[in-house]
Amino acid sequence: MNHISTYKSPLGVITILSDEDHLTGLWFENEKYRKTPIGQELTKEKSDVLRLTAAWLDIYFAGRDPGFTPPLKWKGSPFRMAVWEILSTIPYGTVITYGDIAKQLAKGGRMSAQAVGGAVGHNNISIIVPCHRVVGANGNLTGYGGGMSRKVALLTLEKVDMSGMRIPTKGTAL
Repeated sequence: MNHISTYKSPLGVITILSDEDHLTGLWFENEKYRKTPIGQELTKEKSDVLRLTAAWLDIYFAGRDPGFTPPLKWKGSPFRMAVWEILSTIPYGTVITYGDIAKQLAKGGRMSAQAVGGAVGHNNISIIVPCHRVVGANGNLTGYGGGMSRKVALLTLEKVDMSGMRIPTKGTAL
């Protein structure tokens, strides 16, 4: 059985999805790659995972590192899940580049930062698996499925030094 609920954040409504034991989805309303399950039975009955996730979000939106992660279950290709695993290790209040992730995955070989960007963009569990903490080369802020204004707001909430970052005003990075 899948459980679904909404959370009213300062940045808009967030949909939270879980199975009986794991968080399986978290996205902003109108997010680019929203992954609402189709053809699955959903209940609005609150699961322990949904309550734990809401508690995590309460702490996070109060401007603090929650210090824990709800149990997660990713659904995606092995490559995407490897990228999401790296995302989950990015510390609160810090950023890394798509190239940094590509280097970690390549293990001495070569890996495309663009391929990493595609996997980051399809992250099923935004905020908690912090895709907003990934930036382009030289501090360029690049796309975020929840919208560039939300990416900036999340990084600002985490007190990331944004002084050297460039925020796009037009183009595909939005």
